[in-house]
Amino acid sequence: MTLEILTSDLLAPVHHGFFTRRGGASSGIFEGLNCGMGSSDQSEIVAINRQRVADAMEVDIAHLASVHQVHSADVYTATGPITGERPRTDAIVTNQPGLALSILTADCQPVLFSDPEAGVIGAAHAGWRGALDGILEATVEAMEALGASRANIRAVIGPCISQSAYEVGPEFLDNFLAEDPENSRFFANGEGDRMLFDLPAYGLHRLRRAGVGEAEWIRHCTYADADRFYSYRRTTHAKEADYGRLISCIRL
Repeated sequence: MTLEILTSDLLAPVHHGFFTRRGGASSGIFEGLNCGMGSSDQSEIVAINRQRVADAMEVDIAHLASVHQVHSADVYTATGPITGERPRTDAIVTNQPGLALSILTADCQPVLFSDPEAGVIGAAHAGWRGALDGILEATVEAMEALGASRANIRAVIGPCISQSAYEVGPEFLDNFLAEDPENSRFFANGEGDRMLFDLPAYGLHRLRRAGVGEAEWIRHCTYADADRFYSYRRTTHAKEADYGRLISCIRL
């Protein structure tokens, strides 16, 4: 099966892609393009999958840059290929041609950024914690430090969990109300004391509040489409032992 790569006109002509799980070498619960080096999948199979991604991005595997994601608001600025231990951050930016920035997700938001005029790109992993703590704004600031202009930055949220599948408890809501009482608009009533959280709408709100020129979500739910996407929450509900990780990439 060939790779399936979702793209956005908003980021064109910059080379980018939100890769689905189709076209990979993994099997079993990881079936497809599992690119998670931290998963319990066979490391040699994950390496094959990552090589396929590098080939699709037209870079050497050493130029497929990734970070050790920790749900933080920290950003790494890449000046060349990352060697040795990966930085413990949740976003990566660069102005170096030929370097593909990558982010792994399995329900959280993969967000790709581009200022085509300045020649600066970024990629961020934005779960609820990172988004609440400011990872998206921090990415924009790191791009500005490389010469980008926020008014020229285009940001696209890739496949992530949608509101209908994201049930949370009252203590989760409290975290967001403490940051801003108006965040209540990103929650809908669920069963009992449960609420449904709209992660991509919240991500778009943070991006637009940060002043980026254009922002959109490509409207694919990871939880709802098991054939195309990995989902941490779906795996948890199914009581499976582990889950694959989707990869999203951008390069100049």
